[in-house]
Amino acid sequence: MMIATTVIHASGMVIALDLLKMAHVDRWGHASKLTRLMVVGALVLMMFVACLVEAAVWGTIYVAVGAIEGLEPAMYFSMVTYTTLGYGDVVLEGQWRLLGSFEAANGIIMFGWTTAIIVTAVHRVYFTNRSA
Repeated sequence: MMIATTVIHASGMVIALDLLKMAHVDRWGHASKLTRLMVVGALVLMMFVACLVEAAVWGTIYVAVGAIEGLEPAMYFSMVTYTTLGYGDVVLEGQWRLLGSFEAANGIIMFGWTTAIIVTAVHRVYFTNRSA
């Protein structure tokens, strides 16, 4: 699952950065405030979708291995665990508890990675050399 979510997240990052043409740093200094706002907003939304897909894959795994019965409770548990919110109203049986903690660790790593991507994008979009 760690490999799968890393591949999903890396793919989401590459797609998001390619779509936003982040490699063309020199043009952002001349973009309007609205354009820059939309670029960063679009990147945030794209990375959010990547996180949703990753949590959905985790939820699907919970159903597939029989750790949680039903897709909706599995998806709910997965989102609560992936975000490390941890309400505790849906819990895993003893033999599956470690899997849930792996998902929480995975979610923290992916959110950290997403934060780094967003900070880099904000820096490039808002703080590029405007004289270029």
